[in-house]
Amino acid sequence: MKTVRLTIDKKVVEVQAGKTILDAARIAGIHIPTLCHHPDLCVAGNCRVCVVEQVGVRTLQASCAVPVADGMEIITNSAKVQQARRHILELLLSEHRSDCVNCYKNNHCELQDLAAKYIFTPVTLIPLPALQHYTIDSSSPSIIKDDSKCIRCQRCVRTCTQLQHVTALTVSHKGHEQKISTFMDKLLNDVVCTNCGQCVNRCPTGALTERNYIQEVWDALLDPNTHVVVQTAPAVRVALGEELGFDVGERVTGKMVSALKTLGFDSVLDTDFTADLTIMEEGTELLTRLKAVLTEKADAGTLLPMTTSCSPGWIKFIEHKFPDYLTNVSSCKSPQQMFGALAKTYYARKRKLNPAKIVSVSIMPCTAKKYEADRPEMRSSGFKDVDYVLTTRELARMIKMAGIDFMSLPDQEHDSLMGESSGAAVIFGATGGVMEAALRTAYELVTGREVPFANLDIKPVRGMEGVREANITIEGCLPEWSFLEGVELKLAVAHGLTNAWEVMQAVKQGKAEFHFIEVMACPGGCLGGGGQPIPTNSEIRLKRAQAIYEEDAGKHIRKSHENPEVLALYKDFLEAPMSHKSHELLHTYYIERHCN
Repeated sequence: MKTVRLTIDKKVVEVQAGKTILDAARIAGIHIPTLCHHPDLCVAGNCRVCVVEQVGVRTLQASCAVPVADGMEIITNSAKVQQARRHILELLLSEHRSDCVNCYKNNHCELQDLAAKYIFTPVTLIPLPALQHYTIDSSSPSIIKDDSKCIRCQRCVRTCTQLQHVTALTVSHKGHEQKISTFMDKLLNDVVCTNCGQCVNRCPTGALTERNYIQEVWDALLDPNTHVVVQTAPAVRVALGEELGFDVGERVTGKMVSALKTLGFDSVLDTDFTADLTIMEEGTELLTRLKAVLTEKADAGTLLPMTTSCSPGWIKFIEHKFPDYLTNVSSCKSPQQMFGALAKTYYARKRKLNPAKIVSVSIMPCTAKKYEADRPEMRSSGFKDVDYVLTTRELARMIKMAGIDFMSLPDQEHDSLMGESSGAAVIFGATGGVMEAALRTAYELVTGREVPFANLDIKPVRGMEGVREANITIEGCLPEWSFLEGVELKLAVAHGLTNAWEVMQAVKQGKAEFHFIEVMACPGGCLGGGGQPIPTNSEIRLKRAQAIYEEDAGKHIRKSHENPEVLALYKDFLEAPMSHKSHELLHTYYIERHCN
C-alpha cells in the first residue's frame, strides 16, 4: 500500500494514500474538531468546523474532505483557523434554539461542547429568520425531530439514505432556508421510516432524540397498585456501563440487575429467556418449512428463504420495500414481544397476579422497539403486551436520577421464572447471533449431535462484514429427519438495511439462493442499536461484540433447548413449539405498507 508523507503542526506524519488530512491528524494524535463528520458515513465537508491551513493554499481546507498528498504542510490551530471556527460556531448558534438546560441532550451535545471551547463572549449575531418557523415533530412513537436544534450537518440524511437505504429524511431548500425535512414535509410517522434510530445515534445536537418514556415508568414504579416487571435485552448489558463510568465493552450484567432492583422494579427478568424461546419456535418453523419444501413439494418461493423477525426495523423495512416476501419472514414475534405476551399470561398466572395490574417494561438498545410495542398486533395477551420501552440511554438517566452509585453496586442475578437464559440467547445482541443460536439447536435436534464447530462457536456467521454467507451440510440425521440427510443449508447474515436490501435484491433477481437469512437493521446488530450510548463506531461495536461472546462462553448453558425454564414453560403452559397456544401468543403477521 502506497504511503504519503506530510507535516502537521511541524510533526512529520506518514499515512496510507487515500486518507484525509483529518485521518492523518488523528493518527498523529492531533485533535481537529468536527460536526458533520462521522466515521460510519461518507465524506461531507458541510459544516467547515474542521478547517485547517495548508501552506501555499490561499483558502482554508475542510480537513475531513481533502485527501493527503506528499509534502503537504498543515497548520491546525493558527489564528486564522481559530477565528474561522469561532465564526462558524457563532453562525450556527445564531439560529439554534439554545435552551440547553431544558434540552434532552444537555451535556451530551457536540455543538455545546465546541461552543464551550471556542466561544469566549456572548454571541452578538442577530438570530436568523429561519428560527422563527421551526417545527417539533413528535408523531413517531420512537423519535422526536426538533428543527429548532438542527445545524443541518446532514449526518442524519446520510445515515438514512446511505447506511439504511431509507429516504425518511432529506435536504430541502437552499441558503439560510435550507432544512432537514421529510418526504413532502410529512410527519415522520407518515413516511417510510423504520424507527431504527440510527439518525438519533449520529445527530450531534438535540434535533433528533428518542421519544422518552422515563416519567411514565417512574409513575408506574411509584404506584403501589401496580406490579412492574422489567426485561433486559442482551446488548444492554455490554453497553450500559459506558454511560456510568465503565470502559467500552465492559459487561455490567450483575450491576444492571442490582440497579433495576434498587429503582423499585418488582421483578427483574431477562429478554434472553424469550430469546431462547424464539429459537425453539423459529427453529421449529424453519424445519417445518424445509420439510414442506423437500417432502411435500410445497411452493418453495413462499416458504424459503425464511428470514428472521427479531429486528423491528427490518420488519418495517421489508413491509415497505419487499412486501412480496412477507410470507418468507418468520411468524415469530421478537423476544421483546414474546416476553410481553407471557408476562401478562403465564407470569401473571404463576404469580397469581391480575394482568390488568401488571406494567411491562423493557430495556432495549433499540428505538424501533418503541414502535414495535405500539403495533396493534402486539396485544395477544388481551392487554398491551409491552407497556413502555426504555433505551439503554434512558435507563442510565434513571439510574443517575435516583442517585445510585452504579460502580459500587453488588452483582445480582435476574429473578426466576422468566430470568434464566443460555449463552445462545446472549449472542442475539450481535450480528450473526440469531443464526448461530438457531444452528446450535436445530442441528442437534436433527442429528442428535452438537454442531461440528469447536466450543459451539460457529465462526462462519460471526464478524462485521456487511453480508456474510455460510453453508452447513447436515449429516447423520435421526430417522424422523432423514429427509434432511445430505442437505447443504445455505445461510446469509446481513446487518444494516443497505446490506439487507442487497441480499433481498439478489434473492428477488434469482442471483442468490438461501434457506435462512438473518437480518439486523443496525450496524453490528443490536449492540449498535439506535438507543445505545453515543458515540458509536466500528471500534466500539467490535468491543461490545467481544463482550457478548465472552458472556456466552461463560454461561453454564449455551444452547437454547437446554434452558430449564423454557422447558418448564412448554410443559406447564405452551405444550410444544408451534402449538396452538404458541401461535396465539408468540406468533404474529406482517402487512404491506405503502412507500413514499
